[in-house]
Amino acid sequence: MNKRHLLQFAAALTLGAALGGAQAQQSTPIKFQLDWRFEGPSALFLTPLAKGYFKEAKLDVSIDAGNGSGGAVTRVASGTYDMGFADLAALMEFHANNPDAPNKPVAVMMVYNNTPAAVMALKKSGISKPADLSGKKLGAPVFDAGRRAFPIFAKANGVSNVTWVSMDPPLRETMLVRGDVDAITGFSFTSLLNLEARGAQASDVVLFPYADYGVKLYGNAIIATPKMIKEHPEAVRAFLKAFARGAKEVMANPDAAIEYVKQRDGIINVELEKRRLRLAIDSVIASPDARAEGFGRVVPSRLALMASQVSDAFNTKTRVNPDAVWNPSFLPSAAELNVLPPARK
Repeated sequence: MNKRHLLQFAAALTLGAALGGAQAQQSTPIKFQLDWRFEGPSALFLTPLAKGYFKEAKLDVSIDAGNGSGGAVTRVASGTYDMGFADLAALMEFHANNPDAPNKPVAVMMVYNNTPAAVMALKKSGISKPADLSGKKLGAPVFDAGRRAFPIFAKANGVSNVTWVSMDPPLRETMLVRGDVDAITGFSFTSLLNLEARGAQASDVVLFPYADYGVKLYGNAIIATPKMIKEHPEAVRAFLKAFARGAKEVMANPDAAIEYVKQRDGIINVELEKRRLRLAIDSVIASPDARAEGFGRVVPSRLALMASQVSDAFNTKTRVNPDAVWNPSFLPSAAELNVLPPARK
């Protein structure tokens, strides 16, 4: 190769590297924090990741498992994560208790239109209606969403004088089955299946979903940092669009989506997680309220009522400002949000 050809070759290599670098720079990195472990519902996020929908949208997304909504909110607020998935009540509490925090996350898409929180008891306890919980011993981790919001449930259903027992999450259902507590709070699609795994039959369980007993709290939403929103608004918009695309496929064929969960946690019980995902879809994602309000959206009056209820029940330092926790301006189009499966007849 003569000198002229060598220079041309070197120039081509330099140009190729520059173009490659420019293409690489076009992808916006997004670190995403889930609220919980890799279980059935996480398929909503793992599916668009595995199928390349985020990548097609010029996003370099990484998804990590979590250990609770409170942790997800604080990790996003710290800047460790750019976006996350967390209970809206936990987000409201963070805002109201940290009014001067510089990077308070904001909810940008509602996913669980109803809170999955519920009270569960065994029929042998004699508890058949919410009022029967008065004077009883209830168990849940201190950070459990259902436990935090229980004062709202109690007020709506005339429950009083309950005693709380705290434990780590893996012991909650075990303590109910053993009779150490009379009832527990937890996400319905998590605790119901955990009770079955510990020997209880579904027919043995009394279930009081908050949404069916006068507590119309919103559940989990996708959250983003103000920094992400300000510096990469198109990336936030692209993320929600790709997520909605994947969520539609998950709800159309939830069983197949569990394969992407198994890829992240090889020891999951596949059949159990299929049931968990279907329960989540039916009870809180494609619920009647979600169909009425539209997937991804909230109703301002309902959001304002929830803000007031959370302020009171959580005894926050300042009142929750509903306008500060919710930003719908990045939502996909109505056609792209048309993801819910047909209603069952």
